[in-house]
Amino acid sequence: MPIVALADMDELRARIGREVAVSDWLEVAQERIDRFAEATEDRQWIHVDRERAAGSPLGGTIAHGFLTLSLIPHFFATALRLPPARMTLNYGLDRVRFTSPVPAGSRVRARFELLDVRDAAGATDIRWKVTIEVEGAAKPACIAETIARRFEAPGQEV
Repeated sequence: MPIVALADMDELRARIGREVAVSDWLEVAQERIDRFAEATEDRQWIHVDRERAAGSPLGGTIAHGFLTLSLIPHFFATALRLPPARMTLNYGLDRVRFTSPVPAGSRVRARFELLDVRDAAGATDIRWKVTIEVEGAAKPACIAETIARRFEAPGQEV
């Protein structure tokens, strides 16, 4: 998918209530799942034990829900360009749901719907509804509202 580049914050605000961008597909290989398990110390068998998981109702290993959630910054960076800012921080998440599994080896992508843009304590809060889809699946894997707090570059208007 082409990257959506927005010229200024007014152009962003004009898209409130609409889908703004869709990322490219990304494979969630077993190796990525294993590295996430090591990094987080979450080695539950459904994620890392291929033999045991093969006998489960899911038929194989699946990605951690938090791994799926943690891909949002990557998807955002590859789908959308906002005007330059001094810095942008993850401010929080609301209404996170893991609605279907991400089988090892499947591909996922994210859809970004802009929910709100608000001034907040010398910054701007940008709220997105992010829907992470699994290629070929009937239901998304994850739906979350994310909030980014954006601090404008010196000399830029908010």
